Amino acid sequence: MSGQEGKYNIKAVSKMLGIQPGTLRAWERRYNMIAPVRNDSGHRLYTEEHIKIVKWLITKVNKGFTISQAVNLLENSGLASEEPLAVSASSDTPDHALDLTEELLSALLSFDENQAHELLNKAFSLYSIDKVLIDILGTLLVKIGDMWENGKITSAHEHFASSFLRSRIGIILHTLPVNGLLPKVVSVCGPGEWHELGLLIFTLYLRRKGFEVIYLGTSIADGDIDIVLEEVNPRFLFYSCTLQENVAKTVESVEELSKKYSSLIIGLGGNAFNKVPKEHLKNYESFFVGDTKNQWDNWLKERLSV
Repeated sequence: MSGQEGKYNIKAVSKMLGIQPGTLRAWERRYNMIAPVRNDSGHRLYTEEHIKIVKWLITKVNKGFTISQAVNLLENSGLASEEPLAVSASSDTPDHALDLTEELLSALLSFDENQAHELLNKAFSLYSIDKVLIDILGTLLVKIGDMWENGKITSAHEHFASSFLRSRIGIILHTLPVNGLLPKVVSVCGPGEWHELGLLIFTLYLRRKGFEVIYLGTSIADGDIDIVLEEVNPRFLFYSCTLQENVAKTVESVEELSKKYSSLIIGLGGNAFNKVPKEHLKNYESFFVGDTKNQWDNWLKERLSV
């Protein structure tokens, strides 16, 4: 970078990339991601490499990253280690996402944390946060859960993968802003449940939409949910259930809470419900939020419009 000459002033960069000069100066000052040279008059001059970096950052911000997340991704993975910057929409194919999912699964089951970080960084550099969370990590969670339930991997494999993913998702979760005009939400695993990653992904989806979510994680003691609901007074409560053996208790809890809190809107999700015959859950169809982002969007839209 140092060998290149600066040839674009800040006005030219602003016009070229569609970024306000004040925003660009703030990014430089706060994150030090580029250091433009100055001409004899003291004006900033940007190199081709500077343009490349700023364009990359803008692309990530437009995909839903905060600028701090984008800069952190740049520092961790770098431009050289990624796919070409001008990734076209046609390259955003399910097959490539599936390849990344399989590679990430292999790294996690080999306890290779460094490789897992590199692959996840690559995924975030190629796709939006929503796509990585739902299409890649969501698929990964189902596979790991099924392998564990069927005895194909040990509890150590499951715990390592869960710990890794929980850490990475948690970092993003706590950096997202909250829209005070949206209703409050409580999310928690159903009774007896300790598999929380599916719930964590859904919670991140809600936070990306601006909801203030009180995330409780794994199953809490009987009766404690009432204390939380009375203190927080949320409009939504989301239960997640991964193990089929916990479906009955989760549904029972939903019935009790629906009677006790008439204005509370309850949503259900988790792989366990997909394994139960539909006729056994016929009375609870309206509670199920679905498995895809579109289904989540539609479920929320219907209930927010009431």
